[in-house]
Amino acid sequence: MGDVEPTRGELRIKRIYEPAERDDGYRVLVDRLWPRGVSRDAAALDLWLKGIAPSPALRTWWGHDPARLGEFSARYRSELDENPAVAELQELRGRHPLITLLYGARDPEVSHAGVLKAYLDELG
Repeated sequence: MGDVEPTRGELRIKRIYEPAERDDGYRVLVDRLWPRGVSRDAAALDLWLKGIAPSPALRTWWGHDPARLGEFSARYRSELDENPAVAELQELRGRHPLITLLYGARDPEVSHAGVLKAYLDELG
C-alpha cells in the first residue's frame, strides 16, 4: 500500500462581525486583540489563536495601510515561517473539514487573515 497524505481541511476567512453560521465549521479568531463590540457568545469561537497574529510591532508599522500591504505580507510571512502556531493550525486542519479564520479588520482585502490563509494554503 502506498502512503496516503492526510487530507487538509478547507480554510475560509470571515469578519467576526458577521453572524456565526452553522456552516462556518471550526471557528478560529486569528487577531491578537479582542474585536470591539463582539460578545464572547456572539463570537461563537472554538479557539482564539492570538499567537498566529502579526507581532505587535509589525501590526503597528502596517496600520492597515493598503499601500504597505505588499511589504506587510512579506514581513508577516517571514514571521509565520518561525511561528509555532502555524503547526497548531495545520494540525487542526487535519482534524476539521472546514476552518473559518475570523478577523476584525474592516476591509477583507487589507487584512492579515487573507495573507495567513494564502500562506497556509501554500503549505498544503
